[in-house]
Amino acid sequence: MNATHQNMPQQSVPREIVLDTETTGFDPLNGDRLVEIGCLELINHVPTARTFHVYLNPERPMPEAAFKVHGLSDEFLADKPKFAEVADKFVEFIGDAPLVIHNAEFDMKFLNAELERIGKQAMPIQRAVDTVKLARQKFPGSPASLDALCKRFNIDNSARTLHGALLDAQLLAEVYLELLGGRQAGLVLETEVEISADLIIATSPAASGKAIRPPRPHAALPEELELHAAFIAKLKNAVWLQ
Repeated sequence: MNATHQNMPQQSVPREIVLDTETTGFDPLNGDRLVEIGCLELINHVPTARTFHVYLNPERPMPEAAFKVHGLSDEFLADKPKFAEVADKFVEFIGDAPLVIHNAEFDMKFLNAELERIGKQAMPIQRAVDTVKLARQKFPGSPASLDALCKRFNIDNSARTLHGALLDAQLLAEVYLELLGGRQAGLVLETEVEISADLIIATSPAASGKAIRPPRPHAALPEELELHAAFIAKLKNAVWLQ
């Protein structure tokens, strides 16, 4: 069986599962099925080495449109396990942890369709943390695709020539941590202490002598630069152009 699964020790700290799937199409009610599941574990928002990854035999032909998205052919999936064969290990791995998913409604409806097909209990949608919704709340009006968010946060997604559940889950874990406020989310006190140690004193004669923080560079995105240029062009005698 082509599944990677590591047993989980008992954890006393917050645990989340970042999850992604690949499918034969858009709607399990029309007979579409899962063909890949990729999960990785976060403890206190920090990725661990524990993953669950499996390719699945969907028991139906692969549509050409879906094949172009993930590259998983009928021939490749023919000898892979059926969902029923890996369901127990999947359920064991995710446990009762929140599921971090990009466009959660899509993946959850496929997972629940597979679970219900073999007589297992479906999962409530409230269990999922939808990173699309998080991104749209944080950046209203901006693109919220996984590729767009990787670009925004300077996350290397060059290996993503095709969709793949485990690779996408790994990228999503990085995006999720950035959406929460950065890769050291939850360590605000430690960050502030480190910044305070780097305070500098102004030496200009006109300086007040108060401690000031060193400047923080923020690289503007190309689309933000374009919007700024368009705004400046509308101003009369803009100071930026003098």
